[in-house]
Amino acid sequence: MRRILLSWSSGKDSAWALHLLRQMPNVQVAALVTSFNGSADRVAMHAVRRSLVETQADRVGLPLWSVELPSPCSNAVYEELMAAVWKRALSEGITEVAFGDLFLQDIREYRERQLQGTGLTPLFPVWDLPTLPLAREMLRAGVKAKITCVDPAKLDRSFAGREFDAGFLDSLPPDVDPCGENGEFHTFVYDSPAFSGPIEISGGVVVEREGFVFADVVPDNPSPDAGLCASCSNAKVVTSDRGSVFTKCLVSEKNSAFPRYPRLPVFTCSGWNPAKQL
Repeated sequence: MRRILLSWSSGKDSAWALHLLRQMPNVQVAALVTSFNGSADRVAMHAVRRSLVETQADRVGLPLWSVELPSPCSNAVYEELMAAVWKRALSEGITEVAFGDLFLQDIREYRERQLQGTGLTPLFPVWDLPTLPLAREMLRAGVKAKITCVDPAKLDRSFAGREFDAGFLDSLPPDVDPCGENGEFHTFVYDSPAFSGPIEISGGVVVEREGFVFADVVPDNPSPDAGLCASCSNAKVVTSDRGSVFTKCLVSEKNSAFPRYPRLPVFTCSGWNPAKQL
C-alpha cells in the first residue's frame, strides 16, 4: 500500500486531487499538509481561516499537518520548515507527496527539487488535465467552492467572493485560465465528493491588500438535518476544539463499511437502531 501525503491548499484542485487519489488502487492518503501564515492564522494566498481548513480535514477524515510560516517568510526558511515535514513523513511510512498543480512546469520542477534526495517521490494526480473540461467535471461531481482571492491585474475584483460555478466559468475573460492556474484566483472548497458533508459558510468582507483582493469566508455552525441519525442510538453528536459540530457513527468503530462521519441527511442505513425515548 502506497502511503501519500497530500499538499492541501484548501482549494478545488487539492480537493480534486484527493478525489482522484482515493480512486487509485493500493493508494492510501495518510494526511494533509497545509502552510499557514502564522501572524494571520490563515492559508497563505487563499487567505482561508485555519478553523475552516481544520473542518475540511474533519470532513475528509484525515489528520492535518500544519506548517507555521513566519511573516515575512524567506524561501530558505520555508524550505527548512518543509524539510522537517518530509522527515516526519518518512518516519510515518509515507513514500510519496501529492500536489494539485495543473500545468506550470516551473512549479512542478521546484516541487521535484524540494523532494530530491529525501526518499519521497512527488506525485501530480491532476497534472496536464485540460482545465476547462476539468472545471466542468468538478462541478458535475459536486465540488462547491468560493473565490477567496483575486489578482486584480489579471481578473476584475468583482469576481472575489463569487461562487465557483458554471456562471463563473462562462463569465471569465478568454485569457483567464478556468482553474486559475496562473494565479488569477484562488478558492475555498466547502463541499466535494471526498467530504462527509458540506461545510456551512457565509460570505464575509472583501478587502484589497498587498495588490490582491481577498473575500473572507466565515464558518456557520447550524445543526443540519441529520435524517435517520437524529433518531439513531448509534449516532453521537461531537464538537471539535474549534467549535465545528459533526455526527459520528459509532458503528464505524467496529465496521469500516460505515463512514465515521456520514454525509447528512441520512435516509437509508442498515445500522440504524432507534434511540430510547425518555
